[in-house]
Amino acid sequence: MKKKVWAASPVFFVITAVMLVMAAVSWIYNQTLFYVEISLSILAVVAVIISIVHFKAYVRTIQKGAAEAFQGINKESMSKISLPVVVVGEKGDIVWYNIPFYNKVCSKRECIGESITQFTSGMRVSQLLNRKGVDVAYREKRYTVFGMTSKEAAILYFIEDTYYKETAFEYEESRPCVALAMFDNREELARDSTDSQDAQIVAAVERTIQDWAAKTTGFYKKLSGGRYMVMMEERHLRAFIEKKFQILDQIRNIKLDERRYATISIGVGRGGKTMKECEAWARNALEMALGRGGDQVAIKQGDSYEFFGGMSKGVEKRDKVRTRVIASTLSDHIKDSDYVFIMGHQFSDLDSVGASVGMWSAVTKGQERPASVVINREQSLAASLIESIDKSGNGGMFITPAQAENMLTDHSLLIIVDTHSPSFVESSSLYQKSKRVVVIDHHRMMVNHIEGAVVFYHEPYASSASEMVTELTQYLGENALNRLEAEALLAGIMLDTKNFVLKTGVRTFEAAAYLRRKGADTVEVKRLFSDSIDTYKAKYQMVSGAEIFNSCAIASADENCADIRVASAQAADELLGIQGVNASFVMYPAGGGINISARSLGSVNVQVIMEALGGGGHQTMAGAQLPDVTMEEAREKLVGLISDLDFSSN
Repeated sequence: MKKKVWAASPVFFVITAVMLVMAAVSWIYNQTLFYVEISLSILAVVAVIISIVHFKAYVRTIQKGAAEAFQGINKESMSKISLPVVVVGEKGDIVWYNIPFYNKVCSKRECIGESITQFTSGMRVSQLLNRKGVDVAYREKRYTVFGMTSKEAAILYFIEDTYYKETAFEYEESRPCVALAMFDNREELARDSTDSQDAQIVAAVERTIQDWAAKTTGFYKKLSGGRYMVMMEERHLRAFIEKKFQILDQIRNIKLDERRYATISIGVGRGGKTMKECEAWARNALEMALGRGGDQVAIKQGDSYEFFGGMSKGVEKRDKVRTRVIASTLSDHIKDSDYVFIMGHQFSDLDSVGASVGMWSAVTKGQERPASVVINREQSLAASLIESIDKSGNGGMFITPAQAENMLTDHSLLIIVDTHSPSFVESSSLYQKSKRVVVIDHHRMMVNHIEGAVVFYHEPYASSASEMVTELTQYLGENALNRLEAEALLAGIMLDTKNFVLKTGVRTFEAAAYLRRKGADTVEVKRLFSDSIDTYKAKYQMVSGAEIFNSCAIASADENCADIRVASAQAADELLGIQGVNASFVMYPAGGGINISARSLGSVNVQVIMEALGGGGHQTMAGAQLPDVTMEEAREKLVGLISDLDFSSN
């Protein structure tokens, strides 16, 4: 650390003495040089004397100001304080300190004139004075520094509390965390493998989890149902977070063949007051991870969640036992209701309306209970389907949210389809007033989800809500669907699968085949997707203006049109057809802010990206609403997120 000029005066005296000796030697050889050197030496002596006088006056002024800050305590009294005390000048230079500071902080070495920042972890005096106690470290000791100021100086007190801070740090680092792991696709892999292959895969998964647990000071225990418990300390959890839970990649390397591999989900509870609370949080976190498609880690601390992984497409569940059980339970609740209201999400699309129509048919025809579909026609993106139903004479099934609230009773049942977030439902007021709620959704689980539902049928492996409703109708009323209602459900499936390209499984085609047997005409369904000429132009204007960044296509709408939401969603779909594009994002103005439609072919989880912007959705289809931002600000946020992600590893 460099000292001030006034603190280096002994060096100047030595230099001046050397100059005098050189001048004396020069007298023998060159008198002219002698006079020059003796003049410079005299000037140097005068400069050093002036600097010393100036420094003493500077120190007296600062000490006087410091003493005044002590309300009359003099310098001798300041010296007797048992705490390390230092007086610092306005530029951060040390001008005085007491004996405890000299012995304990300076380690008995002269430090007058040095900068105080070397003792305060680089923090300047102004930063120290603006806080009520600052934690600093010097060498192997920890201090809490308090400061007070006067006109000319600052007085700093150093309180050494190394033991207490190290104890507190060790307490935080050794806090217990509970991790519950589950073998996601155990049954699916076992179904397609021989007994020996199945045993090898299970053994490899368990060995990997055991090796993971062995890196901690905790313990591992195998539970029933393909679940495992790992107890660890907070310090080890932090290390796993820093490495993004590499165990997920290690498990995925356990393969049955090139296309089928093992995955696990992990729920972690941390920061609980008791072990019991941490275990309960771990169970909630595991349910959240499974509800988001599995192959990921969910960490719960209090009411907040943190997620890692979730890049796999997930494995379709072929077993329909759960669907049959849900249908039986739902049937009992429908029969116990005086009226059933069915609604989807805001700005309802073909999947939301199609699932609502299918459920209305199952309730009114299969269960013989009165029902209505609650919808805001002005904001719906499925106007073609609603018009088609109106022309068929069944338009009476649709009512407004206000009408539904007037008809609602304590014995009514509200069925919400295609969303599980209370923020996205068609009518928040109707949801809040309903005593009994049923949720049917396929989107990956969001932290802010509907709680307390009498039936929560959430299946993230399904292609669409229409697929889920199609399966339910087969148990709620075999002959409930007519041709138009079957076409509505098929349109919903085709919308969310992009014409059976994305997120399709065996059950998706089974549902489509069932709807086809019920009379669904694919040509009529195709007409439901037709656009106006303005929407068509707007869509391709966005596509033509798109830019490619980090394997992602980013487009924006310059002008607003009547069907901007439809056009932007279709533009996002079109952009996926461009070579080298793994994901697409289309931004458009709406409601004083910017909305974003995101799509991918599965190699990129756009849900994770949209959640970072306050939105959500599914792995291949998601969206977000950014209020009170410009197009440039929204683009900057989006680019910042996708530039931080490594798409090459997906």
